[in-house]
Amino acid sequence: MRLAKFPKINFRAFWKGSTLQLLGVIILPLALLVLVFALGSTWLHQRAMREMVGERDELAIRAAAGALNTEAHHRTAAVQGLALRASEGGHPEAEILSTYAFLAPDFDLGLALYSLDGKLLAFLGEARLWESLETEKEFFAQPGQTTSVHETRTGGKPAILFAAVSADGSVVAVGAVTAQAFFEGVVSSTLPIEREARIFIVNQEHELVYQSGSSVYDGDPVHHPGVENALAGQSGTIYMNSQGVEHVVSYSSVSRLNWALVMEEPWEAVATPVLETTRIAPLVLAPLLLVTLAGLWFGARQIVRPLRDLEKKSASLAWGDLSGIEEPVGGIAEIRHLQAELSHMAQKVQTAQRSLRDYIGAITDAQEEERRRLARELHDDTLQSIIALKQRVQLAQKSAPDNDSQQSLQELETIAGQTIENLRRTTRALRPIYLEDLGLVTALEMLARETESVSGVKITFQKEGVERRLSGPVELALYRMAQEALSNVARHAQASQADLRIRYQGEAVGLQVIDNGVGFETPNTPADFAPSGHFGLLGMYERADLIGARLTIHSMAGRGTQLTIQFSQTV
Repeated sequence: MRLAKFPKINFRAFWKGSTLQLLGVIILPLALLVLVFALGSTWLHQRAMREMVGERDELAIRAAAGALNTEAHHRTAAVQGLALRASEGGHPEAEILSTYAFLAPDFDLGLALYSLDGKLLAFLGEARLWESLETEKEFFAQPGQTTSVHETRTGGKPAILFAAVSADGSVVAVGAVTAQAFFEGVVSSTLPIEREARIFIVNQEHELVYQSGSSVYDGDPVHHPGVENALAGQSGTIYMNSQGVEHVVSYSSVSRLNWALVMEEPWEAVATPVLETTRIAPLVLAPLLLVTLAGLWFGARQIVRPLRDLEKKSASLAWGDLSGIEEPVGGIAEIRHLQAELSHMAQKVQTAQRSLRDYIGAITDAQEEERRRLARELHDDTLQSIIALKQRVQLAQKSAPDNDSQQSLQELETIAGQTIENLRRTTRALRPIYLEDLGLVTALEMLARETESVSGVKITFQKEGVERRLSGPVELALYRMAQEALSNVARHAQASQADLRIRYQGEAVGLQVIDNGVGFETPNTPADFAPSGHFGLLGMYERADLIGARLTIHSMAGRGTQLTIQFSQTV
């Protein structure tokens, strides 16, 4: 009996499938990431809600404390006005007191007038309360105080007394209000008593003065957390656990009464159904986030990053770096195809550049040869003729018959001398003889001195390293670039100072021209030199390219220009 053989599964080839890789490498990690993000965001949301409830309750409790202080001030001012009116006299105290019956809503226990020694003069309300105060002499003996607030109890309930002494010290006006009536209006308008919140007030003797709201909380309000802090004049928020539920406790001091105002509620009770929905929103959006993250990852990996790399390599093409475009950047097929086309174009550009470089080199050589020819003709012909002319003028000056003729001949001699000097300067510019005979350093030093004398710009020449001779074309190119750079400084930079530096370091030679002029906006690529009118920079770039040097330009408006040429024989 022969057993049938099952086909062998190539798991390695199966793993190379794009679907499994998408699941195992992208979707599964991102799903875990989104799950962690969803759970973390839910936890952070709860913490944020917790802090939000705490901050809101603290602001509310401070507002309520401020409102209580304001209300106490308002009622103190009311009894102060009554005391002032009573001290003026002219009417019986009972009649004066009856005119203040409009204060009854603010003083539900009534109003009274006393003499300074505690004798009851007139009252509105229950006589028992006002007569009992006659025996409390310390209530009226308040040296240096014109107003005061006191606590008392009437009918077993806490009450508040607002007292004011008249300016002449003859009358004490007192208004009484139950603590319940005093606090009820303020607390109900500023604090959320309609929810699962407990609000209470404790005085300095640790007695419960007022309480409202939910009554299902455990613990004695008098010794509740936050009471001592509020009695010490502080305000803030603390969190505590009660029956397995976290509560937020906000407290503040009622400074005018020296009482503690405390509110306690479970912070989760503030969460409305809408807020509860937002807590699970990240879980609902998890699949969408998963797909979005996968698309973003794919786009960043296969499109964005390859395009950025290709952009950098393409930008280097404008500066002549054609080798970087050959390095593959990866990405989708369209990007790879685009890179192949750019590489093919770069090869064509490189071929065209070689031809153009040879052409520019031939033009430059012809230009230098023409300069040498002109320099020879100016030196051997024109310059000698003017020198001879100057000598003839000198001879004629000796035989001049009068002073006017001598003066005219003197002016002619001066003009001839200036022309000779200008021709010699032009000859040296056309054919730098110092470069041929004494080398690049001496030629650059003489160039700096001559430019300084002609332009008036202070030019400092510096040499670093040990000088060594370079090939004739290289030295001539470096000299011409320095000559053009100093010419630009003299004509366009509006500079007061410039530095010409040359540095020999191993096989490398660095040439720098730095000025403190007005600067300019440097073109982005060499192709922008000519359209922007920088033909001198274009000529320097072409000369640097001919000898294999690198030209860099740094310039900012108002901060001068730094031109650097780096040449190495190993390039």
